[in-house]
Amino acid sequence: MKSLLFIPAFSFCLATNASFSQTQGIAYTAVGKGVATTFLTDYHCLGINNSALGWGTGYDNKRFTAGMTEFNFGMYSDSLNVDRLQRLFKVIRSDVRDETTEATWEEQQTYSAEYMNSGIAFDAHYNWLGFSFQSEKFGGFAFNINESYNWYSRLNEDLTDIIFKGRLSNYFDSLTIVFGTDTSMIPNTGNLSEDTLAAVIQGSLSNPLSLSQLTEGSEIRFAWNRYYNFGYGRKLVGNDSTFAVYGGIGGRFIQSMAMFDMRSDGKTIHMYASYNPNYDINYGSIAEFNPSEYTVEGFIPKPVGMGYGIDLSASVFLMKSIRIAAAVNNIGSVTYRRNVYTVEDSDIRSVDLEGLDNENINNSVYMMLEDGGIMNLVGQESYTVKNASTYRLGSSIEMGKFMRLGIDVVGPFDSENPGGLTNPVFSIGGDIRPLKWLYISAGYLGGGLYRHNIPLGVNFVLGGGAYELGISSRDALSFITNNSNSISTAFGFVRVRF
Repeated sequence: MKSLLFIPAFSFCLATNASFSQTQGIAYTAVGKGVATTFLTDYHCLGINNSALGWGTGYDNKRFTAGMTEFNFGMYSDSLNVDRLQRLFKVIRSDVRDETTEATWEEQQTYSAEYMNSGIAFDAHYNWLGFSFQSEKFGGFAFNINESYNWYSRLNEDLTDIIFKGRLSNYFDSLTIVFGTDTSMIPNTGNLSEDTLAAVIQGSLSNPLSLSQLTEGSEIRFAWNRYYNFGYGRKLVGNDSTFAVYGGIGGRFIQSMAMFDMRSDGKTIHMYASYNPNYDINYGSIAEFNPSEYTVEGFIPKPVGMGYGIDLSASVFLMKSIRIAAAVNNIGSVTYRRNVYTVEDSDIRSVDLEGLDNENINNSVYMMLEDGGIMNLVGQESYTVKNASTYRLGSSIEMGKFMRLGIDVVGPFDSENPGGLTNPVFSIGGDIRPLKWLYISAGYLGGGLYRHNIPLGVNFVLGGGAYELGISSRDALSFITNNSNSISTAFGFVRVRF
């Protein structure tokens, strides 16, 4: 099975380590706190709280902020522990590096058993470039370009078995085998020799289930987008020392490289997909009849969807030390016009494809979309998806010059959007400044997909804010216990102010 193409930034990130940051965007400084709404300024606040651009940089005689090479990637599961997630991470990294791995029949059986009913989430962000200008008179303007990769999947028993075992799945009662020029059909007893298993070209079922029945309770939501973000914020009225109100507005132009959205309740199935040609998916003859067929590959993958998003925010300063903010972000949509497919709810009588040759669950889309796989595809001219928009509420208090504490609530407007949060996320955290150039952050995060996460981070601010670098993790528990259900870290080392 071909390796799933990841974003270039994700490849670079995987070469180093893992992270996770779905509610803090590209801001590695906020990942270690778990809170972001009233802590971030400059371009880091784009898509979070644009009104913070009016607050200034927080450093004397520093109006410009620029940065690049900030990234994070992470995994979370509601049932897989740290050891399993680390093993999965290594497999994904091998796929990104195009290092071939082959699973034995016994390994495929193990993968199938381990992934049954496991909810798994991936999230990756990379900042190509960020820039902002902030002054008291003008307010603040910011721009950045970042890449975002979001995956969530939960599969039922039958679908998991087919994805990992393919035509050898226990779902099928008969197997078609070829030895030389002889083709025959044999019962799928589950106790066949390696030679016989290697000769199988198709699995089939005499009394098949429909696709909606086969996938009942399963869902896969995936989006790979590139965002060109911009925002403006300024003080509207008041004085910071008593009461002041700030407002912000922003938005983004969105290029989408891939999208997959499947949900099934056992009676009906919803599925739409659009992938750029670099994924090299073999749709078979159905592609010739697809009005949105697109085959142009490139060194930089071509977008298959275009869209926009709008952000609105407001914040309040009380007695200079208390900040309260609210925001709605990424209201808009993306329209896909290339390689768009939906599905017919037909009976699943046979599958020709091999199962996954490793445990990279991201590659399951090939079993869904390729000719000879699970789905009977129908080409579409276009499909529009609402953005994974969010609302945010946050507040914080500064306790002198050396400590800040805050709380955040981040929730989805529509939990079923590809790449979106499934439920609200709640967090509390902050930072302390034991030395003039050192910030240590920590917090607590829960809700959404997460159980109990303990963010932790360290940030170095040198030259009176002129240069900044740091590293953080959304869940420090993953370093000290195997019972954690996530692995994460975030990193940035090229941030300057002048």
